[in-house]
Parts: sequence; C-alpha cells; structure tokens
Amino acid sequence: MRRLFTRRGSLVLAVVAVVAAFAWTAVAGAAPSADWTYVSNPPKAQVALSGSGVAAGGVPYCSSSSLGSLVCYAPSFIRSAYNVPDTLDGSGQTILIVDAYGSPTIASDLQHFDQTFGLPDPNFSVICPAGCPRASAYNFKLDPGGWAVETTLDVEWAHVIAPGANIVLVVAPSPAGNAINTAERKAIAQYPGAVMSQSFGIPEYAINAGSNNAQLKQAHKNYVAAQANGITVLASAGDDGATNGLLSGTNALFPSSDPLVTAVGGTQGVPYVPFGTQPSSSSGLVTFDGTCTVGTRPAWPSSCTPTGYGGEAAWNEPLFPVATGGAPSLLFPAPDYQQGVTGYTQRTTSDVSFDAAINGGVLVYISAYGQGPWYVVGGTSAGSPQWAGVVALANQARAEAGNGPLGFANPTLYAIGTGQTGNYSSDFHDITAGNNKDGGVASGYDAGTGYDLPTGWGTPNVANLVSDLAG
Repeated sequence: MRRLFTRRGSLVLAVVAVVAAFAWTAVAGAAPSADWTYVSNPPKAQVALSGSGVAAGGVPYCSSSSLGSLVCYAPSFIRSAYNVPDTLDGSGQTILIVDAYGSPTIASDLQHFDQTFGLPDPNFSVICPAGCPRASAYNFKLDPGGWAVETTLDVEWAHVIAPGANIVLVVAPSPAGNAINTAERKAIAQYPGAVMSQSFGIPEYAINAGSNNAQLKQAHKNYVAAQANGITVLASAGDDGATNGLLSGTNALFPSSDPLVTAVGGTQGVPYVPFGTQPSSSSGLVTFDGTCTVGTRPAWPSSCTPTGYGGEAAWNEPLFPVATGGAPSLLFPAPDYQQGVTGYTQRTTSDVSFDAAINGGVLVYISAYGQGPWYVVGGTSAGSPQWAGVVALANQARAEAGNGPLGFANPTLYAIGTGQTGNYSSDFHDITAGNNKDGGVASGYDAGTGYDLPTGWGTPNVANLVSDLAG
C-alpha cells in the first residue's frame, strides 16, 4: 500500500522522491474489488556518477545525490558474505523470473552489468506466455517504471548467485492477477524442474474470500502444478512490516503466504551503518580488509576486499519507513511443516531471509529511465531472486549427485531448521535481533533464536546449505 510520508527533515523529503515499497492500488479500509493488481516498486536510490567505468571489486561505499553517502554492495561482497561457492554456478538449471511489463533495456543492461563486474555472459531469454505488453502500456499504466527496476534487479542478481543458470524472464502483459497467473501457468508447464521467483505481492487484508478469491485459487492451482513439476517457488515477504501498511493488526503478503511458496524476508547489516558514516572492517553485513573510501561513482579500484560474513538483524529502516514483512496468514492454516514450530495455528511468513537494506543494498544497472543508470536497491524484492539462485546451485549439486531437483523446498528447509536433517547452525545465519514494527506502529514481531516471523530460519551460508540440500 502506498503511504504518505509525514516525517520531517530534508533527508526524508529527499528519500520520498526515490524510495517506494511494496504497494497496492487501493487504500486501507477500502473494500476489496473482484479483481486485483500487483504493484511492484522496490526501494531504491539513484547513485551519482562521474568518470567512466566501475571496477569489479568496487568498495561498498557509494554517493547518492539525494541521500549522501551510503553502503552499497557489488556482487563480490554479497557472494563473500553468504559464502557462495565458486565450484557451482547453476549450469544446467533454469530460473524463472516473473514480472509484469519487463524492461525494454533488460538485455543490454544485463550485459553491461556483467561486463562491469566480470560475470560470464548470461544464458538469458524473455518469454511472454500470456502475450507481450504494448509499448503504450509500458509507458503509462500502473507504475511500469517500478516494474522496470524490479525486472532488472531480479534478473541481474539471480545471475550474480547462479551465473551459469538459464535465466528466463517471464513477462506478463499487465500486473493484473489474471495476467500474472496465466503467464505463470504456461511457464510452469514449459519448464519442469525450474526455480520460480516472484518479487511482488498483495496484502492479505485486501483479499476477501467471498468476493475476489478467484485469482487466489488460480495462483494456488499454479503452485500445486509447480510442486508436481518439481519446481521451487519463492516470493518476497513484503517491505511494509507485519501490518502491510495498516495502522494496527497484522497480515501476511500473498503469494508469499501460500503454503506451497517459500517466503523470503529481509535483513540488514549489524551494526547498521548510519548514512554518511564510513563502514569499518568489522561492521555491517560484510567484513573486509583495507579502508573503504567514499566517491562519486558506485565502485572503483578497490582499496578494501571482502573477507566474509559480518552480522545481521531483521530489516527495519525507520527513516523511510520500511521493514521486512512476516506475519500470521489470514487465509491459510499452518501447513504440516510448520506444525509445532512457529507457535501459531496459521501459516506464518517468513520462511527464510536475505539482505534487504537500502543503506546496505545492491548495485543495479538500469538504463530504461534515460537517467542514472546505477541504483542501490533494497527490499525483500532483492532476496527472492537471490534465493532462486541458491536453489539453482543446489539443483546443480543434486543433478551431479544423481538426484532430481529440490522442488517444493519448505519441508526440507524446516527439516534442517528443526534438526531432523542437515546442520542448521552451519547452514543458516540465525537472526536474533531486530523486529518488523514498521514506521513506529505497535504491531509486529521480534527476531529470536531459531525460527521467527521477520526472518524465518535466517539467511543462508550457501556453500554449507547447498551441500546439505544436494543429498
């Protein structure tokens, strides 16, 4: 839900122009319509540029004309923090990135992004299973610019984690629920054994089981088909805290709340580095050697090198305000894999999590706006495609071991979390600090030991987790 920002201060006023979270086209309290429209506009900040080129080992410190200096991460830093192995690249696997409208510059933007950071040429294609969007629709309807950023973030960062995987951008002609469902239904049938990422959602309070649940049923039918086809389905848990923009009361974001979907919540580095503050070698998400210095382009010949994982808390940046989703569902009872784990009789999100901070976000190259072209982007939008990359690595390892794809992931992830299989303490970073009370509202949940609603089981130690998922 779009929100009016009422906090004072020049920095916040600047943020309003460049930051937006998950949004819905209605307002709180409005009666749900018979149809719904997904809106996606991940929180972002344009990064000021000067000079030419960006170095592959760029330091995590950027300059924004609106926000001043902020922490930003190139691929090498994220891969180092989450221990992404170089021995796997997702070869032979397919990641389906589902978005409305797409971006007219996505192919060239991905190529530039890869050349900048020394990534291999992508195996990339675009399909429009429900028909391609008209140019007029791209330009004028339902915030297509937000979808262009979303598309570019999803494609570039799925490729960062699994650079050898086939990335298939599944473009719906509009963000209407029917259009998204039709595109997904056809893609699921076309790509068995794939991994599907959805960085969009609608608050459950906007879904009325008596009047507009047809699209809910269509989507769930797709996820049943995905399970039958060995497809792992992921979705972002949301950027508006446990309330999804309401002043009180909590609800989850759909489709992340569907029991057949893995819901990806958000984290931020610990300690959180204030805007304009130089990160130290032991602060934030990533540890590093050397001294990072601020500049006027998103990265440059590195004077600091990533060395590994730092620390994380539940994502909550009150300045904007944005925070990770994660709440009990209003629509679904607790599935078998959550019985006795969460303490709730309803399905709860999140299941897992990934870095989502704006001050501590990832670099994205997008030229569709005719400006920029570098942005720092955050939100749980960033987590779903990167987790899709993690599953693609696991599926590659499974194939090399003679096993089929992971498919529906939640039972396996919860088995690891509860100690039935694998090694939870080495496979995940357990996030125990922070909460998802967004914007000072009273409703929300604390992170804690083991499973919690803001962050699920936590963020991955990818090499260790993939090894356990390979069996």
